[in-house]
Amino acid sequence: MDVETFHDGFLAAIMVEEGGVAPVGSAIALLAESEDEIADAKAKAFSSGAASSSSVQVPEQKHKAEEEVVAPAASTVSSSKAAALGSAVHPASEGGKRIVASPYAKKLAKELKVDLAALAGSGPMGRIVAKDVEAAAAAGTVAAEVAPATPAKVGTAAPGIELGSVVPFTTMQGAVSRNMVESLTVPTFRVGYTITTDALDALYKKIKSKGVTMTALLAKATALALAKHPVVNSSCRDGKSFTYNSSINIAVAVAMDGGLITPVLQDADKVDIYSLSRKWKELVDKARAKQLQPHEYNTGTFTLSNLGMFGVDRFDAILPPGTGAIMAVGASQPAVVATKDGRIGMKNQMQVNVTADHRVIYGADLASFLQTLSKIIEDPKDLTL
Repeated sequence: MDVETFHDGFLAAIMVEEGGVAPVGSAIALLAESEDEIADAKAKAFSSGAASSSSVQVPEQKHKAEEEVVAPAASTVSSSKAAALGSAVHPASEGGKRIVASPYAKKLAKELKVDLAALAGSGPMGRIVAKDVEAAAAAGTVAAEVAPATPAKVGTAAPGIELGSVVPFTTMQGAVSRNMVESLTVPTFRVGYTITTDALDALYKKIKSKGVTMTALLAKATALALAKHPVVNSSCRDGKSFTYNSSINIAVAVAMDGGLITPVLQDADKVDIYSLSRKWKELVDKARAKQLQPHEYNTGTFTLSNLGMFGVDRFDAILPPGTGAIMAVGASQPAVVATKDGRIGMKNQMQVNVTADHRVIYGADLASFLQTLSKIIEDPKDLTL
């Protein structure tokens, strides 16, 4: 996640190197208000022992740091001094593998059609900031639509991928990896169910123009079903007891560049569908900008994973640690079915598969929950109340 400082000054010392792990609330860097305080800040970082020698710029390394990273005197926010940093590049940007820029700079670049990959940042450690984007747009020298100098060859690897290379996990990928390995310690089982979606599809078409999303509809339907089956919304963390969660917080998996995250729709059973849709859009925008706060992605009590928009008809999902169940949602597709009067008809149906913690939730619990969910989706009048 990007962390911005709202104070002006000089980046005096980096206490946690990029990709490193630090406790919440701990210092990751030190800022100095003036050039005279840079040496004191470095000495403080070195003496505190809060960072290793590889991540802290100690006084003896001053000359080397100035050559390889950025000259402290050139780290000011004034436009004249920032220009001196035109060739400074953040280590993570080398080779064009990753662009280090502030969230606002990324948003501005998209609006002004500026290619961030062609910019050298004037911010701390070569970070691209808003004024770099504005300067490039004003000069008219860098535009996103400019074709690359060398046309891509047919059959080559996707841009930015070097075949045969070994790529270390990003911080997000590392977190996902740890969670997936931890989930293997939980005894799980899976139950599938087929739900007719004709009524839900009709409702969606009716209220889509009001900003309602299918994700919000599914989250709302799931939350209403969970309210009637609290054991499916429960969780076991210590292997000795379980908790009936007091809130129904629906986490929804969102794919991101280099991983995934699960923004949480809190109290989804109590929030109206229109507010829920607005909240979902806000969460997705923040997730894309890597600006989600911890309580916005780690407080889920039940998880949804939807691959239906890719045409996937069914799949199984891995249970996130600390939750009782996750539901995998497939695409709604037309199917030939027998009606109750013995005739053949056509209906839209989707497959859902729930993976649950068998220490707490049993087969009959999931079957009952899915029956309730099916009734809500097949007669969705309660979703708009």
